[in-house]
Amino acid sequence: MTENTSAQVSVRPTPGWLSALVVGLSGLFYAYAIWNAIAHIVAMSQPAGLTGTGWITLVFGAVFPAIVFALAWVIGRRRNVGELALVMLTGLSVVAVFWLSLVGYSILNMDALVNLS
Repeated sequence: MTENTSAQVSVRPTPGWLSALVVGLSGLFYAYAIWNAIAHIVAMSQPAGLTGTGWITLVFGAVFPAIVFALAWVIGRRRNVGELALVMLTGLSVVAVFWLSLVGYSILNMDALVNLS
């Protein structure tokens, strides 16, 4: 005979300080991406200034990490700390891929982004 017993599993909620630590540490990495994007804008605008397309493209590169951080926080805020860390890391990976694409685009299409006249 088999017995059907319902074993209740007690799940402890994640401490708030641990979630705040994960969000804070990952926020530093996102802030570093924003800092790099702003430094890239300054470096690209030094010689002769940027075109309208250049400003839009490069400013979006600085705003994009903040948008991804906010979305990652919204997705992971009600999950346990491990899942929150994975969501934040995934978002940071998306930011890194976007950043590399933006740098490659700005180097290859410098004439479209920078006023050369």
